Amino acid sequence: MLEPTYQADVVVVGAGVAGLSAARRLTSAGVSTVVLEAAHEVGGRMATEKVDGFRLDRVGRLLSTACVELHVTPGLENLVLRPFAPGVLLHSDGRHHRAGVQPGSRRARGARSARGALHAVRALASAPLPGPRRPVAVPGRQVSVPRHRGGAPLGTTLDQARLGAALNRLAGTSVERLLARPETTAAEALHGRGLPARTVDGFLRPLLAALLCDPELTTSSRPADLALRDFASGRLCLPEGGAEALPQLLARSLPPGTVRTGVRVTSVSTTSVTTAEHGEFRCAAVLVATGARDAVELLPGLRVPDFHPVTVVHHTTDEPPATGASLLLDADRGGPVAHTAVVSAVDPSRAPAGRALVTSTVLGPATADTDTEVRAHLARLYGVATTRWETLAVRHTADAVPAMRPPHDLRRPVRLLAGLYVCGDHRDSGAVQGALRSADRAATALLTDLGVSRPLHTADPLPTARAA
Repeated sequence: MLEPTYQADVVVVGAGVAGLSAARRLTSAGVSTVVLEAAHEVGGRMATEKVDGFRLDRVGRLLSTACVELHVTPGLENLVLRPFAPGVLLHSDGRHHRAGVQPGSRRARGARSARGALHAVRALASAPLPGPRRPVAVPGRQVSVPRHRGGAPLGTTLDQARLGAALNRLAGTSVERLLARPETTAAEALHGRGLPARTVDGFLRPLLAALLCDPELTTSSRPADLALRDFASGRLCLPEGGAEALPQLLARSLPPGTVRTGVRVTSVSTTSVTTAEHGEFRCAAVLVATGARDAVELLPGLRVPDFHPVTVVHHTTDEPPATGASLLLDADRGGPVAHTAVVSAVDPSRAPAGRALVTSTVLGPATADTDTEVRAHLARLYGVATTRWETLAVRHTADAVPAMRPPHDLRRPVRLLAGLYVCGDHRDSGAVQGALRSADRAATALLTDLGVSRPLHTADPLPTARAA
């Protein structure tokens, strides 16, 4: 018996933020579109797990309020961003140091010179900081009080002024000028910008490692500069309700029945998509919007990038550390945790009343001892005992972030040939905003090829499958 055949103008394969965003543009232009997703939920790596009233992100990339795509992408109008406390907290020698606080807004910054930055730094230096003044005592381990190093890990007051001025300049630099700079690795670029080694190693390296999920900073200097520009221009933030808020909002903005979950695609061509159990979808064009590895299986000519693995560990306690809504980085790199935060202080919807959710990110694979090692590291970072903290989940994602080593094309082609297109973070910057930008480019190319004066087909009834 012949399998059923269904028609649409465009079939999008993959219901991550790239595929859903592209589908929103297409349907808004009057193009009948079907989105097929193999999993039973939309979102891909931007998944949020619900456990006993907690909302746990699988990867949980850091976002910035300065990310333009989060504000202009159709379908994300109701996205709520929950900002961290300004800047970040750096842990060094048993102390916490506030860093990266930029005075004013992106459009109205007073510290445009070294003198202005010096004034801001002196004001910050006079304010008390929360956090431990001594390392937490660990049974069986000798604890000594660290020697005081003024300004560590940011350097002297003048060093901090130079950092503030550099961040201000970066915030005011256009994207075009940043992309025109000579390309090297992020690590090499940091040491070539004239900042003190202590500032680079104690602040910028751990910050960029957290933003890029790249502990060795082998990433191209261009996406690294863009990430630092967003940091300098806005506030680090999380989406309210978990990472899944973005794909869920995009999916709800589509016409009913557009997204079909639990449908595994086995092959694609310029005019059809074949699925494992739901027949064939005939169409005028196909957009592959899966992760990089799955995209290569459907489009063998694509290159498979390397990936940065990420492990996220979620703990809960009824006595949260006193760091508030700050993102905490380890300037000393004395353990597996790259960054950690009491995320329920940033976004209260992520934990039930009376409980705190502490989420920590390890830039690397999980091992049998990951939770034990992370707990020990968190005890030093927060200055509190963690032995009674409850582990909610340890989630490892091997293909969390596509590597972007130089030379890296931030505008990799999205049009393979007329009728066949591809988008995703692997076609751009490797971040959420890169996925959204690539989706916009792919939708633009597709609409140009198809024309939008009238729909190409009258959509037939869709196969029975679980709708998002």
